[in-house]
Amino acid sequence: MSQVKITETVLRDSHQSLIATRMTTEEMLPILSAMDEVGYHSMEVWGGATFDSCMRFLNEDPWERLRKIRAAVKNTKLQMLFRGQNILGYRHYADDVVEYFVQKSLANGIDIIRIFDALNDPRNLKTAINATIREGGHVQAAFSYTTGAVYTLDYYAKYAKQLEEMGANSICIKDMSGLLKPYDAYDLVKTLKENVKIPIQLHTHYTAGLASMTVMKAVEAGVDIIDTAISPMALGTSQPPTEPIVASLAGTPYDTGLDLQKLDKITKYFTPLREKYLKEGLLDPKVLKVDVNALLYQVPGGMLSNLMSQLKQAGKEEKLTEVLEEVPRVRADVGYPPLVTPSSQIVGTQAVFNVLMGERYKTCTKEFKDIVLGKYGKTPVAIDPEFAKTIIGDQTPITYRPADDLPPELEKLRAEIPAGYLEQDEDVLSYALFDKVALKFFEHRKNQKYGVDAKHADAPSAVHPV
Repeated sequence: MSQVKITETVLRDSHQSLIATRMTTEEMLPILSAMDEVGYHSMEVWGGATFDSCMRFLNEDPWERLRKIRAAVKNTKLQMLFRGQNILGYRHYADDVVEYFVQKSLANGIDIIRIFDALNDPRNLKTAINATIREGGHVQAAFSYTTGAVYTLDYYAKYAKQLEEMGANSICIKDMSGLLKPYDAYDLVKTLKENVKIPIQLHTHYTAGLASMTVMKAVEAGVDIIDTAISPMALGTSQPPTEPIVASLAGTPYDTGLDLQKLDKITKYFTPLREKYLKEGLLDPKVLKVDVNALLYQVPGGMLSNLMSQLKQAGKEEKLTEVLEEVPRVRADVGYPPLVTPSSQIVGTQAVFNVLMGERYKTCTKEFKDIVLGKYGKTPVAIDPEFAKTIIGDQTPITYRPADDLPPELEKLRAEIPAGYLEQDEDVLSYALFDKVALKFFEHRKNQKYGVDAKHADAPSAVHPV
């Protein structure tokens, strides 16, 4: 039994889950020094959808955001979420881009990189893990938690052991759909603690109403660190609330050591912001309710809203139940992938097509064909060759690491950026991940003439990745 540590998610996953990642850097800055005094294990501040959202919706430079946060946070580790070979984008990138992104993330202030893969294919984590080790960062390797016949305690124990052997400094149970039930969490944490020597962190969502109970059972089983969100930005599709958990563990052998008075300062800061988001319609009360569909169909909150909007566009909203029933069938056909970006979108869209066409797999998306072809990696269960044939014909699925097909692309990407747009080395990475969005942002930045901070401006573009 030991003191439980807390990672605060309000600056990343909490507002990504509740208000589509629309919190601005200006809204974060005034509270950072108070957050730095709380004594959190870490603050999750970057990665996930924050990068895209900064440029696409807020006209902000994500790198500037990170540097400003780092300048204000002197004592607490900063953490980010990283999608393995996908980095923060939606395709696999060449190894040189992955390595350079890791290098620049750590150079700009990140301490801990939480690295995961949608299919739990360790080959898709290899480059990011090795680059983080080489740059002196903390590798937190995560597995996407889901349920199904293949996902036994043994499956997770073996995968965690493999991640530890690959050089992970800690392991994260990433329960993106809020499916992990309290007693299952107890058994899972116990099993992991028996099989690996490194710390275990739990990340879950309140979507199905289980999260606080799940956290308590995980704590009893010996989990080392838990992800929580300050209460005004907790619950619903976000994380369990920080203060009640700190209060519940106070005076027990698991006491977090955090001071509720210091946390109250954070609560008081975010309360009016929450009201503002509600008023502006950014925070939809719908995302705050318990969603039993998550438990029935194992569909994460974001995926559910995606399915609803696809059906709305087609004028077929009444087909939602049929689509939700089709999702597990499609998932079974393609080897039971965990439903997390991008596999959740791929499986969900295919389920919508199957229902709307009235015939299964009459039309298949390119992404669905690619997952069958092995272009996203190895699925947890092998796809039936007969089924594969109906989707990809005589094409042979690949069995090697998908990124092995990708030649270095950093210099090519650098050459594509129009003259006068590159103001810092990091811009090539912004362009690599979100080309059109980045160019639009660079244009805006140029017109506004606010540029990047002096230290990073006009960086020599000849710097090559290590």
